[in-house]
Amino acid sequence: MRKNSLLFATAIGLALSAGSALADSTIKMVEVITSPPRTEFLKKQIAEFETANPGVKVELVSLPWGQAFEKFLTMVQAGDTPDIVEMPERWLGLYGTNGQLEDLTPYMAKWGDAATLGDRAKQFGSVVDGKQYMLPYGYYLRAMFWNKKLFKEAGLDHAPTTLDEFMDANKKISAINGKYGYCLRGGPGGFNGVQMFMNIANGKGGYFKEDGTATLNEEGSVKGLEMLAEIYKNGYAPKDSVSWGFNEIVTGFYSGTCAMLDQDPDALIGIAEKMSPDDFAVAPMPTGPSGKSYPTLGYAGWSMFANSDVKEDAWKLMSSLLSPANNIGWAKEVGVLPIHTSAADDPHFKTEQFKGWFDELSNPDKFEFVTPPVHLENLGNFYDQVSVKNFQEVLLGQRTAKEIADEWSAFLTKEQQDWMAKNKK
Repeated sequence: MRKNSLLFATAIGLALSAGSALADSTIKMVEVITSPPRTEFLKKQIAEFETANPGVKVELVSLPWGQAFEKFLTMVQAGDTPDIVEMPERWLGLYGTNGQLEDLTPYMAKWGDAATLGDRAKQFGSVVDGKQYMLPYGYYLRAMFWNKKLFKEAGLDHAPTTLDEFMDANKKISAINGKYGYCLRGGPGGFNGVQMFMNIANGKGGYFKEDGTATLNEEGSVKGLEMLAEIYKNGYAPKDSVSWGFNEIVTGFYSGTCAMLDQDPDALIGIAEKMSPDDFAVAPMPTGPSGKSYPTLGYAGWSMFANSDVKEDAWKLMSSLLSPANNIGWAKEVGVLPIHTSAADDPHFKTEQFKGWFDELSNPDKFEFVTPPVHLENLGNFYDQVSVKNFQEVLLGQRTAKEIADEWSAFLTKEQQDWMAKNKK
């Protein structure tokens, strides 16, 4: 009886121990660039990770992209930090500068898959203090979607190659009853496109002069902002596009409401599902008066919070999601250019659908990529709050393009010069 009691007690102890092990490691993960199909795909990859790592569970929190910046900032300020967060490049300065993120360099040094990482992944993830606070999962590069059927109906036979041709196409297509030239993004997430057109019109890439002075209020930049306002005021874009975000501009394009859309590869997913490949194409961004174009190159990735209690397991999850096979699968699903060099051999990325982006990639003399100044601590709030309100004011005629460009330039100049002084640049 004593022996049976002992065996029973031992069994109970083992069961309790096993149950404890199952609950010992829970990784809290926040995604912020969300959509239902994307979230389901991420859950699938997480489930595969959990199966391969018994005892490790992942709690996924999905924030709606339109309110993600404020909601996540509120979580952090309340002390409700995750172990892993999906990090848009423009948030990196805020959380990295404040020492809230883990330097991933030591983890990557022991990661076998680091051998096939492209140089950009290491470069872009370490722009704050030279530390690898984020590992990108892919790149968002702008190119121009164009509707072949609407162009033909308007008497046009090719995508615009210059800003003049872009404006001409807007005018001619908008003359068709119920149709518009351009899917304008006046709502959340629109600043990358706004700044890109300002750069193209100004004939300069980047944001700053060597002394840290911002270039957004130079004459050419202001003309680029005025051009976008002209598109809206002349009815070359739908009236409600003043508040359009990503989903609305993509819907506007595949529904045939508007004929042009500048977007990243992530827009291709929804468009390819709704449109015949014979009815649309993707071309490089048009050039400005300088003969050059300045497509925005954005990126996002995964970061680990420095106060995580499960860092080793969190890195296991990150490295699993960022492995070559999973990263290529993720890139195909969400529409980014992958981070591993081996992706270049994948047939998926050799199709005509990616031609516009790869034309830009293969012609550096004509297309100069511009990345956001993610080292600036307050860039996230500027991108996701301030610039949205200001751009809408310009579109609605409430303020002039010059007024807003001066405000943007003053803000960015102070941010950049403060950063330069702090870092002795």
